[in-house]
Amino acid sequence: MQSRAVVITQPGTVVLQEVTLHEPGADDVVIETMFTSISAGTERMLLAGQMPHPMLQLPVIPGYETVGRIARIGANVAPALMGQMVYIGGAQCYQGINAAWGGQSARIVVPAARVIPLESLDPRHGVLLALAATALHGVDLLDLQPGSRALIIGQGPVGQLAARIAAGRGAWIAVTDRNPARLTASVADQIIHVESDSVTAALDAPVDVIIEAAGSMAALTDALPRLVNGGTILLLGYYQKVDLPYMPLFLKEARLLTAKEWAPGDLLRCRDMMLEGALNVAPLLTHALPVTEIERAYDVALNQPDCLKLVVEWNGAA
Repeated sequence: MQSRAVVITQPGTVVLQEVTLHEPGADDVVIETMFTSISAGTERMLLAGQMPHPMLQLPVIPGYETVGRIARIGANVAPALMGQMVYIGGAQCYQGINAAWGGQSARIVVPAARVIPLESLDPRHGVLLALAATALHGVDLLDLQPGSRALIIGQGPVGQLAARIAAGRGAWIAVTDRNPARLTASVADQIIHVESDSVTAALDAPVDVIIEAAGSMAALTDALPRLVNGGTILLLGYYQKVDLPYMPLFLKEARLLTAKEWAPGDLLRCRDMMLEGALNVAPLLTHALPVTEIERAYDVALNQPDCLKLVVEWNGAA
C-alpha cells in the first residue's frame, strides 16, 4: 500500500514523497487523513536534527496530530467504526523509513484500539487533542485548588491550553509571553508582555505554581523570585537540558515536576471538554495551508510570530 507522506530527509529539509505502508491486519484500521498540524516544539527539533533519541535518525516521518476518516477496517474491528472521523496520535506503519511519530501521511494504518472517535467535534479542532491532553496531564499533576495562584510562562498552544484548564479549576491565572500576538488569544486574570513588563514587578503577590511552557530556562529563572516558599514548578515544555540556579530553588524548597505527554484516558477527557464547551480551542487555530505547500507550512508554523497553530489540509492527497 502506497501513500504520500511528509518526510524530513535531512536537517532543514522537508518534502512530500511516496512511502510504502505495511498491510493492515485484522485488528487495524486504515485512515484517510483530512487534517494534520505541526508541533512548534517537537517538529522544530526534528527539522533541526536535534531530537535527542537514537531511534529518530533522519529521514523520518513526523507528526502526532492527525485527524481523518476510517476508510477500511480489519476483520476483528467493530463495524460501527467504519466511516467515523477520528484522531490518532501518530503511526508506525511504514516500510524502510523511521516514523517520528509518523502521523503526517495521507493514509495510515493503526490498531483500532488507538483511535479516538471525534463524534460531533469539529474535525479541525481534533488536531489539538494531543497538546490539550499534554496540558491536562500537567495540570493534573499539580492538584490545583480553587484560589491557587498560577503563573504560566509561554502562550504557545500548550501554555494557552494549560491556562484554560487551570482556570476551569478555579485557579487565579497569570500568563506571560514575549509575543504580543499570542497574548491576544490568552485567557487569564493577568496578562504580562515580558518585553515591556518585568514578571517579578508585574505580579503583586507570589504564585503557588509556575508552569513553564515556553521551553526557556532563562524565562523560568527570571520568574523564580515570585514563587512562594514550598511552591511547585512544572516543566511543560521540551528542553535540551535543565539549567537552573540552585540557590533560589534551595531557599524556597521548591518542588520540580515534569510531565510526559498524557495519561490513559486524557485524550477522551479533552475531547469531551471540547464537546461540552468547557475547553474552547477555536481561537488557537490561526493558520491553514494545503499539504502541497508543506515547506511553506513548516516555515509559517515554526517562524511566523502570529501563528499559534497551523492546520495542514490534505484533501484526498493519498
